Amino acid sequence: MRFSNSIYLLLLLLIPLVAMFFVYAAKLRKKNLQKLGNLKLLEKLSDSLNYKVRKVKTLLLVVSLFFIIITIAGPQFGKRMKEVKRSGRDIIVAIDCSKSMLAEDIKPNRLLKSKNELSTLIDRLQGDRIGIIAFAGTAFVQCPLTLDYGSAKMFLNLIDSNLIPYPGTAIGKAIELSIKSFSQKERKYKVLILLTDGEDHKSNPLDTADEAKKEGIIIYTIGIGTPEGDVIPVKDENNNVVGYTKDKNQQTVMSKLDETTLQKIALVTGGKYYRSTSGELEVDRIYEEISLMEKKELKSMSFSQYEHRFQYFLIIVFLLLAVEFILSERKRYENN
Repeated sequence: MRFSNSIYLLLLLLIPLVAMFFVYAAKLRKKNLQKLGNLKLLEKLSDSLNYKVRKVKTLLLVVSLFFIIITIAGPQFGKRMKEVKRSGRDIIVAIDCSKSMLAEDIKPNRLLKSKNELSTLIDRLQGDRIGIIAFAGTAFVQCPLTLDYGSAKMFLNLIDSNLIPYPGTAIGKAIELSIKSFSQKERKYKVLILLTDGEDHKSNPLDTADEAKKEGIIIYTIGIGTPEGDVIPVKDENNNVVGYTKDKNQQTVMSKLDETTLQKIALVTGGKYYRSTSGELEVDRIYEEISLMEKKELKSMSFSQYEHRFQYFLIIVFLLLAVEFILSERKRYENN
């Protein structure tokens, strides 16, 4: 069992206080009676009162308070399977997390901007499956195709520039991995979005893009950065800049946005290229185009869900209070 509003369980701390209050009230009543005279004599004079019933009524009130708090806390138990059927497309987003994505020519830096772009896209999705590929010198699936957008965002948050130990940028490997990640039985419903500065040092992305086209994959590219470029900062554990990335000749590396390559990749597959903007309008435009594509019925997703069961505890409360109300502290005497 779990509780949807577990914070209210703290009210259970009141139970001992309430019990102590009733005990104190009973002692105070007894003390006041003693002031009036002999306690045993007074009890005989008030013989019509049933003190045992009074104690039972008090106990019923305390137990009722316990179940009232449990009811407010929203008890949930038991599960049921629920099927969700959706129609849409399969969208994989490949996000560049190489060191060049730490350049700050686009604020706060290229990598964080890319993550913001992808997060915005996930918020726009309506029935489409989303998958995430992270790449640098190589590529791997960060999140397989899923309808669970919350999980996709969780995997997105784990991406940083230290995620992949292989340096460099291999866009071709990201495209190649996306081809394998899509269904091999279909030649449509597939979209790949590349978020990168376009600098490629280890692959031939145009050849791989041609292979993607044969598989029915449409590639959209979003350029992250500026053509003027920027240096790549090196930071310490406290996120302080301690230097800048240098090449083999100890010259400071200037990383620039390669729009030409990204335009060619998109053109090969019938997609489009967009440069990243502060308002992220490119995400809206891409998703508008994707929304016009043919949809497919995606595999049903079954999941278990806890059922609200507060009704049972509420019934117990009513029964306890009803019994407390019916019980009378007055003794009944039979007429002879």
